[in-house]
Amino acid sequence: MPMRLKSELYKKEQEVIGKIISILDLNNKNTYTLYELDKNAEIQNKIMEIIPEIRKWFSFNGIKAVGEPSKIKRPWLSIIKQLTKTKYNIESKDF
Repeated sequence: MPMRLKSELYKKEQEVIGKIISILDLNNKNTYTLYELDKNAEIQNKIMEIIPEIRKWFSFNGIKAVGEPSKIKRPWLSIIKQLTKTKYNIESKDF
């Protein structure tokens, strides 16, 4: 039996990451401030809506925001960071 490529096996996972990228419009806007995200309920809600998909396709032991979102201050931010870190370099800067 031939080995299948990860890109085939994990196509669904990559769709979830693609959804986050498109919710944040990262192809056109590559910088966000925490202030912007805190004020944007639409982005927060859209990210939270894909939690069931994330649970289905990812091991979420390390992503508390997916397992117990109510226990975290900004679960949507944690999800963004965890799932986009493979494709994006996320920097935290203080101003």
